[in-house]
Amino acid sequence: MKKAVSIVIFCFVSLTMMSNPYDNPDTLFVSRDGTCQFRNIDDAIEVCRAFTDYHKVIFVKKGTYKEKLIVPAWLTNIEICGEDRDNTIITYDDHANIVMSPINSLQNTAGKKLTTFRTYTLKIEGNNITLKNLTVENNAKRLGQAVALHTQGTRLCFINCRFLGHQDTIYTGGIETNLFFKDCYIEGTTDFIFGPSTAWFENCTIRNRHNSYITAASTPKNVKYGYIFNHCKVIADDNITKCFLGRPWRPYGYTLFMNCELGAHILPVGWHNWGKETNEQTARYYEYNNTDASGKKVDTNKRAAWSKQLSKKEAMTITPENVFGKDLSWIME
Repeated sequence: MKKAVSIVIFCFVSLTMMSNPYDNPDTLFVSRDGTCQFRNIDDAIEVCRAFTDYHKVIFVKKGTYKEKLIVPAWLTNIEICGEDRDNTIITYDDHANIVMSPINSLQNTAGKKLTTFRTYTLKIEGNNITLKNLTVENNAKRLGQAVALHTQGTRLCFINCRFLGHQDTIYTGGIETNLFFKDCYIEGTTDFIFGPSTAWFENCTIRNRHNSYITAASTPKNVKYGYIFNHCKVIADDNITKCFLGRPWRPYGYTLFMNCELGAHILPVGWHNWGKETNEQTARYYEYNNTDASGKKVDTNKRAAWSKQLSKKEAMTITPENVFGKDLSWIME
């Protein structure tokens, strides 16, 4: 009898493994030239087990992957790691003013414009997801909003990645979610980092491609922190001379630049009220210890009167532990 039970169990396990041979901690490999298990990143994502309790890696070899990707809400503890940051590229070209057809439309939206929130190249709905050594690009022309990265999950970590686009490059869409960007390069034209999430940017390069606004935070009133840029470098294309650090997409938008190098293209006023004087009473815009390209302290005498320069004591309280909580295990070093 015991032998019969053992055979049944063995057969069940064998059938389970045959149904999804990738349901294990092993790394999945993706290559466009067909030399790996998968040619498309989406195919590798599809075979990952829901709510994994182990760290699953999808390793993507160098190449250009034209895919519109979703990491769904039921995937956790997934790392998508590129072979080479500048040469492992996920790209798509949707923009907000595309008119949807019955083929690519959602529900009864045929004939309507795509809108900002459907333009993403990569959308991350799951929690505890890491991107590393990758480029995520929306290469649409300047025809409207065009999101490269759209996040909805929490405890998302981005290490040594590039995010390329024009307007609305990164949408941090999840309310009360935590994001961490380290050693990343982010470029865009207008409001190219926007949304309600709490996001820490450490040692990142931020590049203005047009005279406009870097951030458009929509931090909810009850959320203590929004966007924090620490030890970042803010640069610009040639002939770009009139940029703002941010404007509040919603009244309580929170943005802080501290210990950053700010290019000469940042306007003396620094911040914009989005044409609403009432935002000046609620928006939370801060700076601390920023310098110019020569290392000289930035002159903040002409900053918007409703923004604030933090004291050293206040700035010392802005730490990842205070922003995200004591459990920082999701942040990859």
